[in-house]
Amino acid sequence: MNSDEILAQVRDIIADVLDQPDLQINRDTTAEDVRDWDSFNHINIVVAAQAHFGVKIHMTEVEELRKVSELVDLIERKLKAKK
Repeated sequence: MNSDEILAQVRDIIADVLDQPDLQINRDTTAEDVRDWDSFNHINIVVAAQAHFGVKIHMTEVEELRKVSELVDLIERKLKAKK
């Protein structure tokens, strides 16, 4: 799975968690750019991404995630490490 495929799925996860089906997300999007993306929903997004992709994201990694691209890249690395 490449980063564009992961981004598309992460976009769907974020839109679902935030209940904003028309939400526009790109690699540079941050929580500050999106209505209702607070610290509680940040955790919900990460938990949903873990379940969706079957990866484990540690709390120290969660704390470092600032942009969507960082989440996408982290998931991509974890998926490659599982192979």
